[in-house]
Amino acid sequence: MNVVITGATRGIGRALTEKFAAEGSNLAVCARTAADLRSLEKDLKDRYPDCELLALPCDVGEKKQIKKFASEVLRHLKAVDVLINNAGLFLPGQLHKEREGIFEQLMRVNVYGPYYLTRLLCKSMIRQRRGHIFNICSTASIQAYPNGGSYSVSKFALLGMTRNLRLELAAFNIKVTAVIPGATLTSSWEGSPHPAQRFMKAQDVAQAVWNAYVLSNQTVVEEIVLRPLEGDL
Repeated sequence: MNVVITGATRGIGRALTEKFAAEGSNLAVCARTAADLRSLEKDLKDRYPDCELLALPCDVGEKKQIKKFASEVLRHLKAVDVLINNAGLFLPGQLHKEREGIFEQLMRVNVYGPYYLTRLLCKSMIRQRRGHIFNICSTASIQAYPNGGSYSVSKFALLGMTRNLRLELAAFNIKVTAVIPGATLTSSWEGSPHPAQRFMKAQDVAQAVWNAYVLSNQTVVEEIVLRPLEGDL
């Protein structure tokens, strides 16, 4: 099984990478920071020596870098079975007073990145008439909140794109799932006054993705909504 994961070195992306590696997958992953990728690569090779791993720096907010990453992925893996568009950027704010350029920045990373990478890699899935695409959205995709700003807009857009892809690709036996997690203990919440037990674990999100993946061919989990037991923050 060949799996592509963006934003693979931290938080939910790291948990997804470790989960799929543990299940025997071959991986092609990316993140913005080369040093983090080297650390991930060493850790995975130590723990899962049989895992074939391609780890490349890529800023998913830059179209040229996405094209280069996709080209290397297809050259290395030949075919893609699972694509997880996880990389994202969180910047809180309010639409009427957030800094100029925030909207464009968040849309590039959270929407354009998954859009371009999916278009480039789903051709492999269409040829083989199978595959599964997971887009990591957010509860901000389904519920506006006071400091959501352009982040919330971008995540609403990602959910809409996911739903359209599901309709378009079903004819090719390709599944498309929106993953909609609430507050998860990642670097996005650094400095939060809330205790760790108030958050979900990134490993729980990864497990939910795996559970959706291993279902029979005739079943698709359209959307996975996960929240902390005590509710949103």
